[in-house]
Amino acid sequence: MQFEENVRLAIRGLADHKFRSFLTMLGIIFGVASVIAMLSIGEGAKREAIAKYQDLGVNNIIVREKTMSDAELEEVRAKFSQGLSIQDGAAIKEIVPGVDRVACQAETSTEVKYTDKSVKSTVIGISPEYLKMMNYNIGKGEFISEKHYNQKYKACVLGAGVAGTLFLNEDPIGKMIKIEDQWLAVIGVLESKAIFTETVGELAARDLNTDVYVPLSMFLNRFPPQNQLASQIQQITIQIDNSGRLVESSKLINEILKRHHFNNEDYSIVIPYELLKQEEKERQIYNFLLGAIAAISLVVGGIGIMNIMLATVMERTREIGIRRSIGARKADIMSQFVTEAVAISITGGLIGVLLGVTLSVSVSLFTDVSTYIRPYSILLAFAFSVIVGISFGYLPAKNAANLKPVDSIRYE
Repeated sequence: MQFEENVRLAIRGLADHKFRSFLTMLGIIFGVASVIAMLSIGEGAKREAIAKYQDLGVNNIIVREKTMSDAELEEVRAKFSQGLSIQDGAAIKEIVPGVDRVACQAETSTEVKYTDKSVKSTVIGISPEYLKMMNYNIGKGEFISEKHYNQKYKACVLGAGVAGTLFLNEDPIGKMIKIEDQWLAVIGVLESKAIFTETVGELAARDLNTDVYVPLSMFLNRFPPQNQLASQIQQITIQIDNSGRLVESSKLINEILKRHHFNNEDYSIVIPYELLKQEEKERQIYNFLLGAIAAISLVVGGIGIMNIMLATVMERTREIGIRRSIGARKADIMSQFVTEAVAISITGGLIGVLLGVTLSVSVSLFTDVSTYIRPYSILLAFAFSVIVGISFGYLPAKNAANLKPVDSIRYE
């Protein structure tokens, strides 16, 4: 029997038993849709993680002031450590080989005001190297420059969220905003960033769009710390020219700081690149588990196909006997029923692909979960559905082919 005839018979069989065929396909449909949706959610989470760590700079090492209570701070200061300082950053740049840039930053949380509007913000004093080290882009105006830093200029660069709240229908460039008792000129606005929702070591989770950046030199003069025991700065970001030396460099940085801080561990060291690799490994395991769970639906669908095909063989026993008696070979009968099983799995697979893509897009549109559909996930799910059809259609097809013509014709 020719392949075209097998396909024609398979389509006719599906059309003659529409409802039963649809019920048989449901396992394949939901299995394929689940695989695509689960993998798209996992891929979306992976891309969000990569973007998050890219914002921190994958070739960077971050030294962060450790969060401590007043009692712990008093104890550390009594042991001669003054906390993180600009001098620490200078020592790291001078001693550690392969350092491209070092940026120090100080922070304070306060309200930023413009006319009758205000927004809660993190004001960050930075050095000009900061922009070159981080994955930030200027949307309007310019960033803090050497001139601003050297002259302690009262200028600021706004995060996209702050600019959107304070200057809804205005161009913020050149406007004056008030931070505590200081008036600062807006010289730039950053492009919108994804919300940094996870805490990494001592890096506090926050919305990067609510940050306001000012020259560190001006910050240290105009925004004195509320707690006299606080460090001069809260973070030092070190950019290394070779990501392969990050761990080695972090150990040397730790030794320098231990010496400067008299063995007081009032700081923490974060390596975004190492965290990214670790999270990628965890994501791979997570995606595998999600895919495996979804694949179970396909196996269940395959069992449904086998069950229906066995019933179909029983229903069509007389037909099989007649075909065998007029010259059909075992291979012809077998290919006929395998084709029917594959037709069910392919049809179910195509519907499942459409449903899976729709689910992934819907999840991204109507929830905060980010999804990303890669072509390989669609191909993988569809190919698996075809394999399931062939595998679970083989046994019923073999049973049909092994029926004896005489007994089949007599079957009632």
